[in-house]
Amino acid sequence: MHEPQSRTTWVLVDGENIDATLGTSILDRRPRPEERPRWDRLSAFAAERWQQPAQGVFFLNATSGMPLTFVQALKSLHYVVVPLSGSNDQKVVDIAIERTLQALRDRAADVMLVSNDGDFADDLAALVDGERRVGVVGFSEFRSGALSIPGVELLDLEHDARVFDSPLPRLRVIPIDEFDPSSFLG
Repeated sequence: MHEPQSRTTWVLVDGENIDATLGTSILDRRPRPEERPRWDRLSAFAAERWQQPAQGVFFLNATSGMPLTFVQALKSLHYVVVPLSGSNDQKVVDIAIERTLQALRDRAADVMLVSNDGDFADDLAALVDGERRVGVVGFSEFRSGALSIPGVELLDLEHDARVFDSPLPRLRVIPIDEFDPSSFLG
């Protein structure tokens, strides 16, 4: 007799959105390599959080060319890399993620979307069925309110997933149960 196959958590990364939020809204400049997320930690976080295998899928806009070094690095971390192209007015990454969320409706799989973009709210809400786990990982202070969907777990890329080597210069609301004065007293 065969054992039932375990579920998979699909970790869908909106690389453009995370990079833009990090650079424009948090650092106010282009992030240096050491300031970028450690993507291997993200898939490990997802696997540990929901106690099942996680498969990262990184969507990137390759309309202007493919960043080969970055793609190779992601592939070495066992990510599925989805380079996309289209006309300059198309949001190719958003379109691909929306199509992937729609395709996952017919699969017994869980989903963690890594983005702050509210454009995905309808497709995420359609995945909430009482059996499937659905989460959004991003920067809580920049996450679209449209992603606050009943049944969707909201997680912070820095504080929950811990994908950065150093603390980011963020100003966020701290729940009193998490407040630690030593974080600023030194």
